[in-house]
Amino acid sequence: MTKEHLDVGLVQVYTGDGKGKTTAALGQSLRAIGRGLDVYMAQFIKGQETGELFAVAMLSPHLIIRQFGLGRFIIGRRPDDEELAMARHGWTELLEAMHSGQYDIIILDEISHAVHLELIELDHVLQAIKQRPRHIEMILTGRNMPAAILETADLVTEMVAVKHPYDQGIRVRRGIEF
Repeated sequence: MTKEHLDVGLVQVYTGDGKGKTTAALGQSLRAIGRGLDVYMAQFIKGQETGELFAVAMLSPHLIIRQFGLGRFIIGRRPDDEELAMARHGWTELLEAMHSGQYDIIILDEISHAVHLELIELDHVLQAIKQRPRHIEMILTGRNMPAAILETADLVTEMVAVKHPYDQGIRVRRGIEF
């Protein structure tokens, strides 16, 4: 029996300074899984335990999340050799997943950060967008998305921070922010 795919996959981007980029991508995943589609998410910065990793166990094999980061901030410093190796491995795995015929949606979570930190080359991302199989819907998330990706995308949503609990001194909460 042959798996049915989308007729045409598009490119979606969730960017901006507001909360909810990864959450929007996961919401799209939930809708897709409900319609028989399969999703592969690569997280290029995250490497810590998150609520979505626990939930994915209930949705596997229809949603796979793979983390290719250590979960450490890479702000004000160059990525170390381990972080670079993980990103390279993740990129190779993502391309294999994209061309496997198994998945309908490929999510590149926090890809803008991975590009800005030089974990993944922008040209590689643009090439993957261009060379993805026709049926693949690709979702890219992260703040400060490179202009070249925004121009290539079919849908761009910018999350705007209007008000956030951090401003009131409320720290991240399990099940809400992670």
